[in-house]
Order: sequence, then C-alpha cells, then structure tokens
Amino acid sequence: MTGYNELKGAAQILVVEDDPVQRRLLKNAIERHGHVVHQAENGRIGLEMVKRGGGLYNVIVLDLMMPEMTGLEFLEAAHEFGTQIPVIVQTGQGGIETVVQAMRAGAFDFVVKPVSPERIANSIANALKLDQREIKARSGRRARSGAVGFDDIVSASPAMIRVIDLAQRASQSNIPVVLEGESGVGKELVARAIQSAGDRSGKPFVTVNCGAIPHNLVESILFGHEKGAFTGATERHVGKFMEADGGTIFLDEIGDLPLEVQVKLLRAVQQGEIETVGARTAHKVNVRLISATNKDLIEEVKNGHFREDLYYRLNVFPITIPALRKRKEDIPHLVRVFADRFSTEQKNGRRMTVSAGAMALLTAYDWPGNIRQLENAIFRAVVLTEGPELTETDFPQIAAQLPEYEVVDHLALVSDNARPELVAAEYQVAQSVIGELTARINETPDNAIASTNPAGEVRTLADVEEELIRFALKFYRGQMSQVARKLGIGRSTLYRKLKDYGIDPDNPQKDAA
Repeated sequence: MTGYNELKGAAQILVVEDDPVQRRLLKNAIERHGHVVHQAENGRIGLEMVKRGGGLYNVIVLDLMMPEMTGLEFLEAAHEFGTQIPVIVQTGQGGIETVVQAMRAGAFDFVVKPVSPERIANSIANALKLDQREIKARSGRRARSGAVGFDDIVSASPAMIRVIDLAQRASQSNIPVVLEGESGVGKELVARAIQSAGDRSGKPFVTVNCGAIPHNLVESILFGHEKGAFTGATERHVGKFMEADGGTIFLDEIGDLPLEVQVKLLRAVQQGEIETVGARTAHKVNVRLISATNKDLIEEVKNGHFREDLYYRLNVFPITIPALRKRKEDIPHLVRVFADRFSTEQKNGRRMTVSAGAMALLTAYDWPGNIRQLENAIFRAVVLTEGPELTETDFPQIAAQLPEYEVVDHLALVSDNARPELVAAEYQVAQSVIGELTARINETPDNAIASTNPAGEVRTLADVEEELIRFALKFYRGQMSQVARKLGIGRSTLYRKLKDYGIDPDNPQKDAA
C-alpha cells in the first residue's frame, strides 16, 4: 500500500454505497491507508460523479444491491461510456449468479460483506498496482536482479496478508525463520522480500536446494573444502556459507539434509562458525539463516530424520504459506500479473487480457503445483495463443481435469437471446467457482439447500432457515460465536432458534431429544 502513496501521492477512491453505516466504515478503513475517499449514496449519483470526474478516481468500491441503480446497472452503464477505472464490488445478500455477472461485466475484484479493513485495503492496493502500469518494468528487474520487496508479492487473501505481516516483522531482526508450505507456494519469494526489507538489503542472498544435492556432496557445497581434502578435490572450494557472509543464506527443503551435516549446521547457527572439509580451523561467518520445507519437521524429528536440537534452533519464527487452493482470492490477481508479464515479453510489448470465462476456469482449478504451476500454464498459453485475449480454449489441459466444467459461449450468455442450456451450464460453473471464493463451501459436499420441496412447491422460510442453521453448525464445527456471526444474528437469537427447531448443536443433523 505504501508504494503508491510514496510514488503518486494519495489515491482517489470513490465509494458507491447506499448504507450510510457501511459508507462510514469504508471511509475510515480506506482513509487509514492514506487515500482520499469520495462518496455516492447510490449508483446513479456515483455514475454522474464518474462522468464529471474526468479521470479523477483511481478505484471504485461499488455495492451491488442498491435502490435506483444496482451495481450491475452501474457496471453496464460505466462500460458503455468507456471508463477504465478498476471496480471492486461488494456482495452481501446478492446470490452467486449476481457476483458472476459482476465479474463478467468487468469488475476487477469482489469482497464479501462484512469486509475487513485489511481485505479492502489490499484489494485497493492491487487495483492501484494495475493502474500504475508498472508491472512490466518491475517484473523485468526482478528477473534480472532477483531484488524482491513485499510490494511485489501478489496478495488479496487474508491468509497471505497475515503471511506478509509476519514476514515484515521478521525482516526487522536476524531471527531464524522457517517458511513452511507445499512446493511452489512462493517460499523463496517471501525469503527474498525478508532480505530486501532488512538491514542486509543489497548483501548476498544465496539459495541452496538441499534436496537437489547428492548426499555425499552436501557438506562440501555448504561449508566448502580445501584442496586435496578428498579424492577429486583438485582445488579449494568456497562453500555457500562463505558466499553468503554478511548476507542471507536460504536453505530450501532443509528437511532433506543428512543427519551428519545437520550437526555442522547446528554449530554454524549456534556459534557462527563453519568447518571447511579438510581445514584444521573453523571459520567465522555472519549470515542470516532462512529455511524452508514442505515437510512436517516435527514429524521428521519424531521419526529420527531430523535433529531435535537443530529443529528448535531453526524453528524460532515459523511462517506457514498456504497452498493456492486455500487462497483462491489471489488467483485472479496472479493471472493478471503473469499474463501481463509474459505478453509484454513474448508479444513485442503488447499487453494481453484474460477473458472472464478463462478466469473462472483458472479459479475453479485446485493447482496442486501451486503458483509455479499457474505461472507455467499462463506462460504456455501466452506463447501459443494468436489472439489478443486468453480464453478457456487456451487452457485445454486444465479444462480436461475439470469434467464438470463446460466451455461455453460467454457472449451468448450476456445477449438477449442467450440459450437456456448455456445459462444453466454457466450457472453450474458459477456455483463451483464463486461458492469457493466467498465461503469455502467446496470443502463440504452436501451444501446445497433446495428452494422447493419434493412436491415441487416453494419451501417455507422456517424450513429453509432450519436447514441453513443445521448446515452452518456442521460447517463451522459447532463454534457458536462464528455460526451466529456468519448467519448475521446474535448468540441469544441463535440459541432460541435451536430450541424452537429442536436442533442439537453437538449433532445438528439429528433432532434434539
């Protein structure tokens, strides 16, 4: 967030919201980050302000459910007169199909009410990065120099905001850090950002993939060897620790280190000394140690594969980076960044866009290879495509792994003559994609609540409410405060309804005795 303010001054944010309480909350949250807030009490007034503004506003925060002019009508009208301002839509009571229509109508991002100040601030930050048109230059510098700051980490999800906050705290000291997470989640990117934000910025940053080194060479590569130390050692070799002296050494997949090397690593961490293979004396080194692993190190300790004393020396400040499938809010932003970077590199500087259908497909996929896999998929699509826009057809390998996903004609869906069977197919996809983004419902397969009974008649509100309460109890594992908060009612009201409907909170699928 600070990068935009330092370079450009305060951003101008237009909040279009009919609820005065929500307007005030948004205004306070946005102004806290140094931006200027303009307010419109409905879509019609907001649209007039945009027309008269002459490019004044950098970002629009738009409520979808408003009188006089809905958020969807606002988006359609704004599109007609050609505004390019990024729009962040807010959804609360609107259904899934409403959110899908908003994204297809050109919304940059969406947030679910009640939105936290951190979430809306981060979404605005991402929109401002897009508005600055600096992605190409920053990406080029990153590829050549490896200099990465926290502003370069694409984040929209609360989980990644928490990761960045912890990493920024860690960067202000030399505390040992362990980055935990699956392969491809961006552990090295976070490590480089920690280095860049600390007092070792500009000093050596040396990366070692412990899992890629033959076991008989690990000690020599890490700590170096003297000439003649072993057969084949024809000359002296400076190890990675000496290369990183004064800077940071990043030990990736540290769980793969042989036990005999772990002993020497422990001495390096404890005493700041390394023993070069074949040398008679130890060498002093001053390095910042950041480790990374995709294993459960405490389980490795229990199994005897990792030294317990080393574990406690390294695991002083653990940071867990979540898998991409658990932070799908980040996918649209990552897709835009990768598409922009690769298209400017491969297409003679021409920026390539991503269709709403392609974005839905990429968001629906779970990405077992995480960010690295997503990046490679975008790279391949950009190289192979011939048009100015990436569509679903540019990702056949991803679509093949989502049998429930049907590639449809999105232009037909928004026309007056849209075919019902295509609308039904798109709605089915929308339930899969947006449902996961807004509530992580995908983790629970029986999440559908029918609107009609077996006789084909509309169910009563009481029946639907009872079923929703039972589902919420199961989904949030009986955490009553969270259930009440997510349902938008007080705890006393929730307990009263449990009694009225005869619901046992410990076993919500059965009637209370």
